[in-house]
Amino acid sequence: MTTILGAIADDFTGATDLAGLLARSGARVSLRMGVPETPPDNTAPFEVIALKIRTTPANEALTLSKQALAWLRSAGAQRFYWKYCSTFDSTDKGNIGPVAEALMAELSTPQTIYCPAFPENGRAIFMGHLFVGRDPLSESPMKDHPLTPMRDSSLLRLLQPQVEGQVGLIDRLTVARGPDAIRDALAHLAHDNIAHVIIDAVADEDLATIATATHHMPLLTGGSALAQPLPGLLTREIGQTEPFTPPATAPETVLLSGSCSAMTNRQVAAYLATGAPCFQLDPLSLAEHGPQPALDWLSRQNLQQAPLLYATADPQSVAAAQTKLGQTRAGQIVEDTLAACATTARGHGARRFIVAGGETSGAVTQALGITRLDVGREIAPGVPWCFAQTGGHPVALALKSGNFGAETFFTDALTALEPE
Repeated sequence: MTTILGAIADDFTGATDLAGLLARSGARVSLRMGVPETPPDNTAPFEVIALKIRTTPANEALTLSKQALAWLRSAGAQRFYWKYCSTFDSTDKGNIGPVAEALMAELSTPQTIYCPAFPENGRAIFMGHLFVGRDPLSESPMKDHPLTPMRDSSLLRLLQPQVEGQVGLIDRLTVARGPDAIRDALAHLAHDNIAHVIIDAVADEDLATIATATHHMPLLTGGSALAQPLPGLLTREIGQTEPFTPPATAPETVLLSGSCSAMTNRQVAAYLATGAPCFQLDPLSLAEHGPQPALDWLSRQNLQQAPLLYATADPQSVAAAQTKLGQTRAGQIVEDTLAACATTARGHGARRFIVAGGETSGAVTQALGITRLDVGREIAPGVPWCFAQTGGHPVALALKSGNFGAETFFTDALTALEPE
């Protein structure tokens, strides 16, 4: 089937977040892990390509994003979505702005919007400033993120150094006046050569208004929540589509957590309190002894008890490991170990994988050789169960962004696949 909307996400959990919200519409959503190596075939109405470019060098991010765009265009898409984190994770050099500007050039469109708001998960934009719950971004736990510390809450100030064009704002007062007011404001900004437009949103109703006003644009950018209304708006033009029916999967499960976000720390603590079998991964120990002790432990576990292997730790422990090993090596050691754990678990019968962290999710799906997933029901806002084939078996995967989900997320995920 011809693709209606083609989306590009800057990491794997962000892609599943987006795909899960699109799938709420009941439409079929396909999630591709990396740019497909083959021409489009059996495509879904909504195609999402997950890249791993949030913190890669800009030239690599631009190359991959343009390749993804070309594949989506060949699938028939004429409207596109550039998805990044709802906390606008980036550095002064990008990659949010550079990728958006490159896609705009490829599509010959002079203007796009930026709206990372996700009110359901506590992300709001007011007067161009991003809030996480009641805290400005710069006062939230994101201020100490090990890769992209966010020390400013102004999206205009964060975006302007990343782009060549000018940055402007459509504030909440304009959004409250409805879609026509947004369209008029965009036209006035375009007249003033404002190419990059931040739009305020503090509630889901604001996102619906913004989507209604802008869904005709060739390129939209934002967090996943802005995309949620798009299926309803776009399928009016082509009719309803066939829903996805997930396959049955065996109950053997493994949980793998590499995220060190504040919420994942609480989720790991809650899972430890259940008495489930758990094994903590220490980067310094891994550097000295390798992954074999963890793999040996995993091989002895009953996978119907859903064992957890985790490198999740507090910021001080993460900083200590990075100081001794270097930021890149410390992260890579953990990713490689969790990827090895995933393949070991599959060999011992695991057919359900619950993974916390964007980098970890990328490493796990690559290790399992998964390049395409079909998107099912959500466990928590922005975190769906997805389904794929690996090693000749149907499997289910939950790929969770670090800060998403309730404290009980791991047990919530385990029960979400049980028959109702």
